[in-house]
Amino acid sequence: MKTTIDQVSNHVGQEVTIGVWLANKRSSGKIAFLQLRDGTGFMQGVVVKAEVAEETFQTAKNITQETSMYVTGIVVEDSRSPFGYELQVKEIEILHESVDYPITPKEHGTEFLMDHRHLWLRSKKQHAVMKIRNEIIRSTYEFYNNNGFVKIDPPILTGSAAEGTTELFHTQYFDEEAYLSQSGQLYMEAAAMAFGKVFSFGPTFRAEKSKTRRHLIEFWMIEPEMAFMDHEESLVVQEQFVTYVIQSVLKNCKLELNTLERDTTKLEKIQAPFPRITYDKAIELLKEKGFTDIEWGEDFGAPHETAIAESFDMPVFITHYPTDIKAFYMKPDPNRPEVVLCADLIAPEGYGEIIGGSQRIDDLALMEERYEAHNLTGDAYRWYLELRKYGSVPHAGFGLGLERTVAWISGVEHVRETIPFPRLLNRLYP
Repeated sequence: MKTTIDQVSNHVGQEVTIGVWLANKRSSGKIAFLQLRDGTGFMQGVVVKAEVAEETFQTAKNITQETSMYVTGIVVEDSRSPFGYELQVKEIEILHESVDYPITPKEHGTEFLMDHRHLWLRSKKQHAVMKIRNEIIRSTYEFYNNNGFVKIDPPILTGSAAEGTTELFHTQYFDEEAYLSQSGQLYMEAAAMAFGKVFSFGPTFRAEKSKTRRHLIEFWMIEPEMAFMDHEESLVVQEQFVTYVIQSVLKNCKLELNTLERDTTKLEKIQAPFPRITYDKAIELLKEKGFTDIEWGEDFGAPHETAIAESFDMPVFITHYPTDIKAFYMKPDPNRPEVVLCADLIAPEGYGEIIGGSQRIDDLALMEERYEAHNLTGDAYRWYLELRKYGSVPHAGFGLGLERTVAWISGVEHVRETIPFPRLLNRLYP
């Protein structure tokens, strides 16, 4: 019976055949232990010399790392294994012998591993990170589908910058100027006026020349937008969403979290509602923590976010940032127009901002003022202004960065390990 590693629990005591690669092996004279992987998981295959043909045992002893094969054997329970099962191998059919596989069980430098990312993905820890990423994606769709959202796909090629920045990838679109999208948000606002509650999930691009462990050039964003919703209501959706995703990973990725040696007690306590502090309070907190140079009106960097997060064991919302340091579309607080109705969600354990969101300006006159102040008077943004002209409503939305969220939940240090093929400042290969 042909099966896969993730299904062997259904075949205890039965003989099965699995298509696998050899991840690693060790032998002790009369027994060979094969670490097998098939894409769905990892398990051990045991080859006992006295129980197989001599040719099979010699094959098991001589087989090389990442050789592909079919193995046939009996599935047995194994309480010593984190996986819980092993295969008592009876037959081995080599499909393709792998010679001089470059990534050996020894330590390798990061640059070497990144140069061989197409192969590094096969390793147990990288496999675990990608499985957690997949579960976050799966549970994201589940959350929004269960809560009445419609998925809308914004364009990747755009004629303007979503936030008016200059950190864009420029391209030629026939005889027009175009850019790779840095956010689908503006288009999602248009979609929200048509469907009420929408979300997008796709790649975004930032030409920011940053080398920090939190930055990628190409990354994936989940961007919900909600009509007839204010800032406070949006915060509730955000904390419910993050809680839902974490609970899904804890439930469905126990083996992967164990492989990564993740301290799950820190994740288990994550439950909505999350603590909230204003930007004003955050400035006070930073000064108390020794950041005496920080002044009101300055944006926070990674050290500031980490210091703020250390005061909480949960993700924390920082709300009401100064208007001058936030995007043109954010709605000012009616009681205090020098700040906007916005929030950044800062993850604990030093992982920084994972969500940025706000209530959007819905007043046509105010948006026209913002257009003028930000020099957005050309045709590129005319359609966005028209959303305030024809049946404008209060609306809010946010964007969650997938890779930073994967890094936090899985406990890996650098976002380059949280995307299959990272694009970094000095890396476009492989």
